[in-house]
Amino acid sequence: MTAQPPRALIAEDEPLLAAALQHELARAWPELQIAATVGDGLSAVRQALALQPEVLFFDIRMPGQSGLEAAAELADAWPADRPFPVLVFVTAYDQYAVQAFEAQAVDYLLKPVQPARLQKTVQKLQQALVQKAPAALLLEATLTQLRHLLATPGLAAPAPTTALAPPSAPLTLIQASSGNQIHLVPVADVLYFEAADKYVRVLTVTHEFLIRTPLKELTGQLEARVFWQVHRSTLVRASAIARVTRDDAGRLHLALHGRPEQLAVSRLYAHQFKAM
Repeated sequence: MTAQPPRALIAEDEPLLAAALQHELARAWPELQIAATVGDGLSAVRQALALQPEVLFFDIRMPGQSGLEAAAELADAWPADRPFPVLVFVTAYDQYAVQAFEAQAVDYLLKPVQPARLQKTVQKLQQALVQKAPAALLLEATLTQLRHLLATPGLAAPAPTTALAPPSAPLTLIQASSGNQIHLVPVADVLYFEAADKYVRVLTVTHEFLIRTPLKELTGQLEARVFWQVHRSTLVRASAIARVTRDDAGRLHLALHGRPEQLAVSRLYAHQFKAM
């Protein structure tokens, strides 16, 4: 039986650049089918899960969710029995970003895409698709690469337009709202933070508060050894973790001292609990 031709998903928020990439791909790799073209990270995740293409071209800078964040969310939701797609990031020239990609052996294309460079990428992709490595190994290798890339300052999201001096000491007190009241919540009382829509929930043993500080910004103000990231939307006080359980699908969940709910651990951060 003849093998099905590979399919690709292009995630690029600039239509002209998306069309140019599709045109160059048609010349460099005629057999490749473009399954879909989307313009933002959320659509990229949704369409990739629905179509399950073999190749992904993700622009780094996209509205709402960066290409790195979209790739991480996709890896967390990807079916365990399916090989994760071969991933290529597309970015405007940035030597810092290029060094980060090269250090993690992640393929990338610079805008505007040059035919000679694209041809080399196509050769790498074709070789990767032929190798047929086990799905679990492919996914773990991708997760390892994404962990390092997401930890690279300024790569997952644009750098702020104004330089802010880092806090001289970790955050110790939070101004948070509950109903129509403002509370001063000691960080020492917080068990976990959870992003929810436009707010971040602040959970103590007995109360829930809301703040508007984005979780990414909050992460930089907390001690990494005290608060662990266990999901893209969740930071947990490590000392509050009572136990870690694994469900039938292999997913990890945390039970906390003093709270009835369980918190999901994404694949991206599950490596923190391998020794437990």
